[in-house]
Parts: sequence; C-alpha cells; structure tokens
Amino acid sequence: MRVQIQYFSRLRDLGGSDTADLAPESTVRDLLDQLYRTVPGLQDWDKYLLVAVGLEYADRNRILGDGETVSLMPPVQGG
Repeated sequence: MRVQIQYFSRLRDLGGSDTADLAPESTVRDLLDQLYRTVPGLQDWDKYLLVAVGLEYADRNRILGDGETVSLMPPVQGG
C-alpha cells in the first residue's frame, strides 16, 4: 500500500520523500521507522514529532490505509 507524506515547517528542509510504500496493516510507527532509515535527521525529532492522518492527530499504533495522507509536524510554539 502507498501513503502520502506531508512535512511541515522545519521538517521540509530534511528532504524526505512525499510517498512511502508499506505492507498491509502497517502502523504510523512502522512508517516512522521506515522514514528514520531513509531521511537523515528525522529521527532527531522523534521525541517531539506530531503526527496526523488525514485531518486528525494520530498515535503511533494507528493502522494506516492505502492512499491516506500522513502529516509530520514539529511542535508548535507561539505566544
């Protein structure tokens, strides 16, 4: 199955792929593990990374479906 990936803010500078091919029943965690192997520097954000699938935030155990969009975001700061 294939998912779309969107990188936001400073994560865009890492130059990651905008798609990933995954096995059926793969989770957000599986996707992140794959990206950490192929996108240098992304794993440095692991502790702070916000993940959304579609329009909703998702935890790392969420099972992904074919064609879904996964958004990866650094923490938001403001004041």
